Amino acid sequence: MADFGFVRNFALSLPNARERSCYGTPAFYVGRTLFARFLNDGDSIVVKIDERDRERRMAADPQVFSVTDHYLNYPMMIVRLSAVDDDDLQELLRDACKVAAS
Repeated sequence: MADFGFVRNFALSLPNARERSCYGTPAFYVGRTLFARFLNDGDSIVVKIDERDRERRMAADPQVFSVTDHYLNYPMMIVRLSAVDDDDLQELLRDACKVAAS
């Protein structure tokens, strides 16, 4: 199960990634573009994602991947850390960083 330390260590290992605060929670950026941030519930992060991949992942596992009304019109997806596979989480963070860098 992933936790704050796992996410932070992996996110900061990505090229040009930096940590800053966003809405009072730890967040990760490439340049000025957000690619992931923690939510206040302590069990979720939001990641930048391609919309097609977001829809595919949410349909396949809605207990792990979701969006709220707030994120419907943004290329972002909520990921439950207590339920996501570590390899999937690393892939999501890697892809989010690439999207933010482009």
